Amino acid sequence: MALKVYYDFMSQPCRALYIFLKLNKIPFEHKLVALRKGEHMGEDFKKVSPISRVPVIDDDGFVLTESVAILKYLAAKHNVPDHWYPRNDIKAQARVDEFMNYQHLSTRINMAMLFQNLTIIPRMRNKPVDWKKVESFRKGVGITVDQIDKHFLKDNRPFLAGDNMSIADILGICEVMQLYACCEERFIESNPTVNAWAERLKPKLAPYFEESNVVVYKVREHFLKNPPTQPKL
Repeated sequence: MALKVYYDFMSQPCRALYIFLKLNKIPFEHKLVALRKGEHMGEDFKKVSPISRVPVIDDDGFVLTESVAILKYLAAKHNVPDHWYPRNDIKAQARVDEFMNYQHLSTRINMAMLFQNLTIIPRMRNKPVDWKKVESFRKGVGITVDQIDKHFLKDNRPFLAGDNMSIADILGICEVMQLYACCEERFIESNPTVNAWAERLKPKLAPYFEESNVVVYKVREHFLKNPPTQPKL
């Protein structure tokens, strides 16, 4: 039975999982879940995942939620190249885990919430942008980018966990793209180390990086045409 993958490209972890599957030629059945239509909150999807989040996989009856757990499971089951999630080097594996644990309350929350507060939340609530929250998450993004520079990419590391691209990098770059979607990419571009990492990584993920970010580019295009106006102090 084919691996079933429930996903939507609106979700950063879904994009990361999709890129990983495609690069490693792991066959799967596409199960699209339209987040914008609220399908993840419907009763049909809750039968698959009661927590109502994507991505989710169903591997012949073995249902797994949470992107980090999914990526580690698939890396092990399909014996993918070792650089994705090192099997025989406990320290190298720990470096990948280090970023994947760190990202939940850093890249994941700050970049996602900056994006949401500039685009999705005002539209959903039909209210002006809460600029106080925006500035708070901008501050968080700045701190996060600085930490990635000084810790995860220190000593001229080309990738987040060392000399080789790993699943940590895919998760990281997909979060970074949320900044691009709401025209806040200056945080990356102004940091030479982090910007070089992003530009180094993108070609290695081709063509699936561009393919999975189609929604991001559409959101950015709309945002450029309808930018929120920040009041002058």
